[in-house]
Amino acid sequence: MAISEFETKRLERLVSEFIDKRRPSPQIRDQLDLGYRLSGQSVVIFEIRPWWKDKTRKIEEAVAKATYVKSRRLWKVYWQRADLKWHRYVIAPEVDSMEEFLALVEADEFCCFFG
Repeated sequence: MAISEFETKRLERLVSEFIDKRRPSPQIRDQLDLGYRLSGQSVVIFEIRPWWKDKTRKIEEAVAKATYVKSRRLWKVYWQRADLKWHRYVIAPEVDSMEEFLALVEADEFCCFFG
């Protein structure tokens, strides 16, 4: 079952606030920016950069992902390794709320999300 419309709006607000706080200054956003996407049960945070082969094209490099498991009422936390596959964040593989997930990503204690 999908996340409710009410919960989707709440998630959008929380993640937007997180992104706004972490975004680089407006002068360099054409070189590096942050974005997010809600898709099904998941929230993905990504960096937006020019493609190295063609600076006019933008690419998205995933940073962090949280997937909601409704039956257990928790979020599974993932990070993307150099192999471009999602891996569970072993330090805290599950959190109870989006706020906890965003706090993990913000702290980035082991440099898994932002390097």
